[in-house]
Amino acid sequence: MTDYNDNYNNAGWDNAPEQPQSYTDQQTQNYSSTYYSSTASVQNPTQAMQKAKPKSDHVFLKAFLGALIACVIALGGYTAFTNLTKASSSSSVSLGSSATSTITASDTDETLAEQVADKALPSVVCIYVYTDTSSLSTYGYGYGVSSSSDSSTLTQSSLGSGIVLSEDGYILTNYHVIEDSDALKVNVGGTEYDADVVGSDASSDIAVIKARNASGLTPAELADSDNLKVGQWVMSIGAPFGLEQSVATGVVSATSRSQILSDSSSTYGYSSGNTEYTIYPNMIQTDAAINPGNSGGALVDANGKVIGVNTLITSYSGNYSGVGFAIPINFAMNLAEQIIEGKTPTHAQLGVSISTVNASNASRYGLSVTSGAYVASVYTDSGAEAAGIEVGDIITSIAGKTVSSGSDLMLYIREHNPGDTVKVVVNRNGETKEFDVVLGDDGDSSSSSSSSSSSSSSSQSGSGSGSSGLGGLFGR
Repeated sequence: MTDYNDNYNNAGWDNAPEQPQSYTDQQTQNYSSTYYSSTASVQNPTQAMQKAKPKSDHVFLKAFLGALIACVIALGGYTAFTNLTKASSSSSVSLGSSATSTITASDTDETLAEQVADKALPSVVCIYVYTDTSSLSTYGYGYGVSSSSDSSTLTQSSLGSGIVLSEDGYILTNYHVIEDSDALKVNVGGTEYDADVVGSDASSDIAVIKARNASGLTPAELADSDNLKVGQWVMSIGAPFGLEQSVATGVVSATSRSQILSDSSSTYGYSSGNTEYTIYPNMIQTDAAINPGNSGGALVDANGKVIGVNTLITSYSGNYSGVGFAIPINFAMNLAEQIIEGKTPTHAQLGVSISTVNASNASRYGLSVTSGAYVASVYTDSGAEAAGIEVGDIITSIAGKTVSSGSDLMLYIREHNPGDTVKVVVNRNGETKEFDVVLGDDGDSSSSSSSSSSSSSSSQSGSGSGSSGLGGLFGR
C-alpha cells in the first residue's frame, strides 16, 4: 500500500503547519462504533480480530460459527487503484437489468415485501473469501488459525455479499469484502462458482469480481439513487452471519451521510501509524437490518431496484443497532463501469495538498483564522493553480459548505466529479477571496508541486494524527 508520509513529503509538506491531535479525537466516536459488515461474526464479541475456521460446506449454522467477526476497521487510501487479475474486461458488457417493472402489492395476494424479495433475491449473491493459511501467523490477525507448511492450503476466512451486474457474472461488492483474498467463491441461487477480482477502488470501498464460466445470471435492476426521499420503504438483502438470501425491511433514515474511516484505529478507537483512509461521500442511512455478512449486498426500493450497496453499521457491539449505511448505487456504478472497462477509477481533485488548521497551530504560526484547510502546496497545471489559489491560503468554504478541517475539504471534493466547477473561499493574510475552480482528475498522477509553505520543517509529521495523510488526496 502507498506510504502517505512519502506522499506529503514529495508534495511539499516539509514546512506545513503542525497536524493536530484533535483530528483523531474528533473521529474517535466514529472509529469506536463504525463497523464494516462484511464478515460473519463469532458468538464472542471480544474475539474481534480472530480469523475464521475452515468450512467444508455452507450450511447456515456452520457459516455462523465459522466466520470472522466484523471489526472496527477503517481502511483504504486516498489514491484509487485497480487490481487487475485473471478476469477479462470488456467495455461492451451490459450492466444491470434492461427490464423495468413496477411492483404494486395490491395486484396480488402477496405483500410488498414478498414481491420485492421475489424480484431482487436472484440478483444478490454470497461471496466466500479464502486465504492461504500457511501465510498466517498464530498471533494478531492469525490468532486462532493454525499455520500450515502446505503453501496451497486455503481456508475460508470471511464472507460477504454481492450484486449481480451482468448475465455473464460481473458482480459488484465492497473492497473490504475481498481484500487480501487468495481465492473467491460465489453462491448464486445455490450454484457455486469460482470468482476472480476484476479490479477495485480501495479509497471508495468498491470492487468488482467475476464468476468464472457463468451465464444466464439475473442482473439487478438499478434505480436512480439521486432521487431518494427520507422515509421511503427499503429492503436490505445479503448473507448476515452467513445466512444466505436473507432480507430485512426498513426506511431511508437519512441521505448525504458522509464519513471518513481510518485503518489505524483499533476496536476501541486507539490509533496506530501508517494511517490510510476510505472516503464515503453521501451515504444512505437506513434502519433496515445490516449485520456482519451483509457488506456488498443490495439495498433496494419498493420496486426491487437497487439504490445502494450495504457497507457500514454504527454499533458498539459490531451487530445491528438500527443505524446502517449504504453507498449510493449511482456512485458505485460509476466506479464499477470504469473498473470493468479496464480503467483506474478516478475522482475529482482540487490540486493542492493541505493541513488542518485548528486553534493550536493557528496560534503557533500566527494564522488569521482558527479553522479551515491550510494550502501547503499547489500543483502544476491543476484547477487550483489556474484559478489563482496560492500556498498559505486557508480554505474556509467550498461549494457553499463550510470547511473546518482537511477532512471536510476531502469529503466535499469527493462529492463532485472531475470537470465540475466549484466556488472556493479562502482567507489570504486576513482577507477573504473567492475563486471558481474547475476540479481536476486524480487519474493524472504526473502533477507536481509548484511551491511549498515556509513554516518550520519540524512539523513535517505533525502530531502523528490522522490528518497528516490528507495532502495525498489532493496532490495526485
